[in-house]
Amino acid sequence: MRLGKRGKRGEAQRLGPRLDQIVDLDHPLVKLAQRIDWGFIEQRLDTVYRDGPGQPPLPTRLMAGLAILKHMRNLSDETLCEIWVENPYYQLFCGEAFFRHTLPFDRSSMTRWRQRMGEAKLTVLLQESLHLATRTGAARPADFTRVIVDTTVQPKAVAFPTDARLLHRAREWLVKLARKHGVALRQSYKRVGKNALIRHQRHAHARQFKRANRALRTLRTYLGRVMRDIGRKIGADASLRERFASRWRWRAGFTRSAIASAPRRSTACTRRRSNASPKASRTGRTSSASRSRLPPRCAAAAAGSLSPMSPPCRAIPMTATPWPRCCRRSPARTAPR
Repeated sequence: MRLGKRGKRGEAQRLGPRLDQIVDLDHPLVKLAQRIDWGFIEQRLDTVYRDGPGQPPLPTRLMAGLAILKHMRNLSDETLCEIWVENPYYQLFCGEAFFRHTLPFDRSSMTRWRQRMGEAKLTVLLQESLHLATRTGAARPADFTRVIVDTTVQPKAVAFPTDARLLHRAREWLVKLARKHGVALRQSYKRVGKNALIRHQRHAHARQFKRANRALRTLRTYLGRVMRDIGRKIGADASLRERFASRWRWRAGFTRSAIASAPRRSTACTRRRSNASPKASRTGRTSSASRSRLPPRCAAAAAGSLSPMSPPCRAIPMTATPWPRCCRRSPARTAPR
């Protein structure tokens, strides 16, 4: 049903002073309500209503004023409704003539009104706010030529770039690119590659890192097979190499840097089994007899060498040479006490 004329809304039947007689007319909300062109807003938003039977809609001045107050004060619908009943300035801004002690609408009516108007119609409020800023001198038209938006905390549809997902997506794009240019692959690994990615995610979520690394190596193997297969199929075809290189930005054709540069775990030095009790083994306090039965270090270990992945030692300098197999014990056990 189309919205009728608002009129004075039964001012003659109401008792008590008007809102404009009891509020401060120099209040910012009162001045803002006087400067906004409510007729322009009602003319644009009333086009969504049609003539016909049904309940009359809520006044456009009321709903538009609530929408402006919601974004000005950064309030939720529930909080805005609670403050609206208590604040006479909010009621005057929304077009009320007398103070109301109850809400003239339901909270869900605000959601239905926004859905009914749509995003295109609600841009009228933004247009009027910009036009009001230029009319009052708060802004110049030149200020709207460039808009800077800070999206630091804005949520974006970007997945976290894990190694497994990157390897999986690289294989998918290679297969898609090969099919686009008519390169017949020996195997696309579509089904098994997806299964390997799911296994990696499940094992990583369960903190089963050995199994997760095994699935990661499988994904890396599938990607390497596809890269080598495409490299063999295109051969010395300069046009295909240029197409693949332009798409993936590879300079000299196919390169295995994506696989060779992937970090691989190295085994850290481990301590040999001793005859100490479990409690002494956990605390690191072994008897002198147990320490005397440990084999002496060889010349290479005495010279000082340590794996890059092992923890630092107080007495042995850290170098890139791995520990020899004859003395696979913790460097902390050999440090002087």
